Amino acid sequence: MINSVYKTRMRTNLCGEINKEFAGKEVTLSGWVGRRRDHGKLIFLDLRDFSGIVQLVLNPNINKIPYTIAKDVRSEYVIKISGKVTNRSKDTINPSIPTGEVEIVVKDIKIFSKAKTPPFLLEDRNKVEENTRLKYRYIDLRTRQMQENIRLRHNVTDATRKYFNSKGFLEIETPIIAKSTPEGARDFLVPSRMNPGKFYALPQSPQLFKQILMFSGFDRCYQIARCFRDEDLRADRQPEFTQIDMEMTFVEADDVMEIMEGLFSHIFKEVFNEKIKLPFKRIRWKDSMEMYGTDKPDLRFDLPIKDISSLFRNSEIKIFKDVLKNNGCIKSIVVSDYLDFTRKELDHLVEMARKCGSGGLLWIKVDENMNLQSPISKFLSNTEKEGLIKALSLKEKNLLLIVADKFITASQTLSMIRKHLACKLKLIREDEFNFVWVYDFPLFEWDENEKRITPVHHPFTKPDENTAGYLDSEPLKVNSMAYDIVLNGEEIGGGSIRINDVNLQKKVFKILKLDEKKIRENFGFFIRALDYGAPPHGGIAIGMDRLIMLMAKVESIREVIAFPKTQSAICMLTDSPSSVTDEQLKEVSINIIEEDRE
Repeated sequence: MINSVYKTRMRTNLCGEINKEFAGKEVTLSGWVGRRRDHGKLIFLDLRDFSGIVQLVLNPNINKIPYTIAKDVRSEYVIKISGKVTNRSKDTINPSIPTGEVEIVVKDIKIFSKAKTPPFLLEDRNKVEENTRLKYRYIDLRTRQMQENIRLRHNVTDATRKYFNSKGFLEIETPIIAKSTPEGARDFLVPSRMNPGKFYALPQSPQLFKQILMFSGFDRCYQIARCFRDEDLRADRQPEFTQIDMEMTFVEADDVMEIMEGLFSHIFKEVFNEKIKLPFKRIRWKDSMEMYGTDKPDLRFDLPIKDISSLFRNSEIKIFKDVLKNNGCIKSIVVSDYLDFTRKELDHLVEMARKCGSGGLLWIKVDENMNLQSPISKFLSNTEKEGLIKALSLKEKNLLLIVADKFITASQTLSMIRKHLACKLKLIREDEFNFVWVYDFPLFEWDENEKRITPVHHPFTKPDENTAGYLDSEPLKVNSMAYDIVLNGEEIGGGSIRINDVNLQKKVFKILKLDEKKIRENFGFFIRALDYGAPPHGGIAIGMDRLIMLMAKVESIREVIAFPKTQSAICMLTDSPSSVTDEQLKEVSINIIEEDRE
């Protein structure tokens, strides 16, 4: 079946669609040469385009001119051929590719472009160091993996636009160069030539602009937004990234969640033809921290964390006594079979716990006679042993892991160990896409380094009405109307119902120790807009790169971005960032001070 969408004057078909139904037909194809095999009397070429590959045969007895030309053709040459599709003999069929039952006997060939020997073979991609692949990204992007990843990205973007358009949203762009409004990460600054000494900032998100659009009566809007943050990078961060941003007026949190569940359902149906279960599970932040040790729980496996502090209120074990005396807690995980763990592996778990900042980890094995074996077993009272067995429903060959520390430290430590155990014991349901909403976050948290209160999300999140009464007296007790969406243990988005009362917004700024001058300088335009009638509104931002990374089942967002930066924020392809001329600096009134390296 000819796909007429791709038909041009340089090709009648795509390489990957040539199958046995084309036998006897004349076709013209264009693409890149993959493998070349010269058998003396015959030359075989694999011709490739984005759709796949097909085998070409050049036979001097049929047409000597194309055979002679093909003698000079090498890997990654770009060519056009015309010829007849023929069936392969049974012993030469390649069942691993859709075109493997046929080949094309070439009658005419034209070389569009010659190529140097590529720095790596496409089929060796996964063996090549990443910086090499990024330097020669145009070669890397030709591989099947990258072609599929980038097309997946397009399909997700396309499905997103179709869904939001069908729900009455308007796609509205917001500025790329705007005012610096510090929101946590560092801004990328852009000097203004026309206003010497003044700077724009690249947006960390379109947050304030999309709120102002709500003030302007647009009801609901979205955009596929480019965002920028000058922060340290890792596998799932880039200095420039893409968000699916949306905002709605006259909504509660449930309205936003339902719209987004519909979006994900639509994306998975359109892209994978897969139905995902709705509604998504919802977990309060406190419960998520209690059960999974994180606000990004991976629910593709069990291993819940359980608090066993109450069993040791009268314990004589010093570490337990000290932790509980200092308002800490004792948490545990039960593993069903300890036979998989040697003493060396148990010691490794202890070391993991220490690296997470806790004092260590205690382990207890339950033997065939329901005896508890552990370095601390002789210090456990019979009441404590019986309490553990009953409270945790312990069985023979169970392994109990315990961390005693401050709540956050104990939770985060066991969360890390929980993930490690799930991988080691192969407990993760790898083919599953498991979404969960986490909500009821604290509005504020204490920053130990800066010795001040900071927002858990951002300063425009509305306080929960049930706890807002603590704003003036104990702000750390206030919860927020924020919600995060988590997929397979990765946060892919966060949103909230926003503050729409100017006095409440000023109060939040005051709690955050922002003085009037700083508020006026950074957020004056926003406060002014709030003063002219702001409707109740809320929204969310989805990290599109991270979402597609998880959908593609790859380990890094660099695998789903066409031209990413390295972890040191360098573009290997273009060798940027780079120096600029003195004339360029002079135009924007900037003088570079050389750093003293002595």
